[in-house]
Amino acid sequence: MRKRLYLYLRRLRRKVNRHLKVAKKASKHPFAIPTYVFSGLLVLTLGGLLIFKPNHPGNAPVTKVVIISHDNVKQIVPSIEPTVGKLLAKLNIVLRTGDVVQPSLNTVINQDDFRINIYRAVPVEIIENGVKKFTFSAAVTPRAIVEQAGIKLYPQDYVYKIPTANFLTENAIGERVVVVPAVPINLNLYGSPVQIRTHATTVANLIKEEHINITSDNQIIPSLSTPITPNMQIFIVRPGEKLQSITQSIPMPIETIYDNSLSYGTNAIQQQGSSGQEVVTYKLQINNGIVVGRTPIQTIVSIPPVTEIVLEGINLSGIQGDMALAGIAPQDYGYASYIISHESGWCPTKAQGETYCPAVPDNPMTSGGYGLCQATPGYLMAADGSDWETNPITQLRWCSWHAESRYGGWQNAYDFWVQNRWW
Repeated sequence: MRKRLYLYLRRLRRKVNRHLKVAKKASKHPFAIPTYVFSGLLVLTLGGLLIFKPNHPGNAPVTKVVIISHDNVKQIVPSIEPTVGKLLAKLNIVLRTGDVVQPSLNTVINQDDFRINIYRAVPVEIIENGVKKFTFSAAVTPRAIVEQAGIKLYPQDYVYKIPTANFLTENAIGERVVVVPAVPINLNLYGSPVQIRTHATTVANLIKEEHINITSDNQIIPSLSTPITPNMQIFIVRPGEKLQSITQSIPMPIETIYDNSLSYGTNAIQQQGSSGQEVVTYKLQINNGIVVGRTPIQTIVSIPPVTEIVLEGINLSGIQGDMALAGIAPQDYGYASYIISHESGWCPTKAQGETYCPAVPDNPMTSGGYGLCQATPGYLMAADGSDWETNPITQLRWCSWHAESRYGGWQNAYDFWVQNRWW
């Protein structure tokens, strides 16, 4: 920088000297001197602006460090791409049919040491009713593998993996998944039609499988020994009673698996779930033609729910992971992350009013807000360390103290922020 300035000033001095020589000759003209003075000042001003023009990033995207695990390698890259999908496209990482990306392609890259896992598809043989289908899949659960292959599954269908004992005789080199479809039947329960699917072999087995309560006055058509066939009609009648059947939803169960290979705050769906359905039959109590009460006598699950398996990232590397190092309790991560995301976008060098994240502090001593939590003024954070201008851990310690001393904890601070849009 100094060398550049010296060379510029030397060239400028020569140019001014030349202009002075010309000015002496033209000094007799009444407007000569003002014109040359103005020209010289203009040259000096423009030159200074060119030399001392700050390298201001404006609204330029902030570079994030991203860790990508794929094809048995771990690739660490700086990136300004906003989402997982755009970064993979930028790096020319090709996704093939059946590959799985965690987190999903539209997930926002919002922190340093952001982790992306790419699982390559392997050959899979799916066997359904003796029919074999070959595909490629990187899914983990048998149900997810079959659904990824585009095969329609019902919650009652059995789906499981089997090992390949001899790849020569079985003509299989990868995983094998077997699908045993349930048989659809039409059950008329006390006058209410219910469509269900079953693996029962006889009407008696169906009644036992569905936990249907049978009394001596029930009439069952066809008989209990009748074999189950697809789309058959089964009637269960209880004469002489007023009954009512109501269909209601069964909430989808969710299983959460905490995954250290994903960044904290990100998640991925390992298996899609679905809600179920049940039919509840009530015995009605009638007085003078008016229903005054009802008693449940039977519940049949016509569609069992499917558990959704969610991978929850817990890896605390990166700037958001500094919450643990700053002593913030895990149950407060969500509250702290929400406030900091809205205050500074997780930028430890951002001053109040800036719309970008400068690489170095522009003006940390400003009387306005500064840092992750926009401490006002920023130098209040010096109580937690002399490196408060740039160290996110030091700033987070002050943020935690502020949340505790002013609001009684992060949850109360979060409630206040949501209501007032500041804290």
